[in-house]
Amino acid sequence: MLADSSSSLAHGHKGRTGLVRILFATRHSLAGLRAAYTGENAFRQEIWAASVMLPLALWLGQGWVEKALLMGAVLLVLIVELLNSAIEATVDRVSMELHELSKRAKDLASAAVFLSLVLCGGVWLAALWHRFVPG
Repeated sequence: MLADSSSSLAHGHKGRTGLVRILFATRHSLAGLRAAYTGENAFRQEIWAASVMLPLALWLGQGWVEKALLMGAVLLVLIVELLNSAIEATVDRVSMELHELSKRAKDLASAAVFLSLVLCGGVWLAALWHRFVPG
């Protein structure tokens, strides 16, 4: 059963405003990052890759636009991986039973991660080409 907005307010989740809301949202976000890092192998691998690629982007990028594109592509992979993990957890929470719609949801989320990786790879290859191939 879905809770209405008044019951959400009674629990205090939606009633916070201002700095208190920001602090609670930050705490929940950090808990989510911690859960993803400790519980998701792919996210952990991508964090380690990002820890190398983000500083490298500052060196590789020629100008702030290239640096922003290189860093943004890496961060996009992490964002999409978090959403993929959230979808997988939700599907598993609903039912561990094999079902075509569950498979489709997980496959679509996985495809989104794949496309973010393709985009990231393309941006990085273009930047490397631009920097190291004369012409």
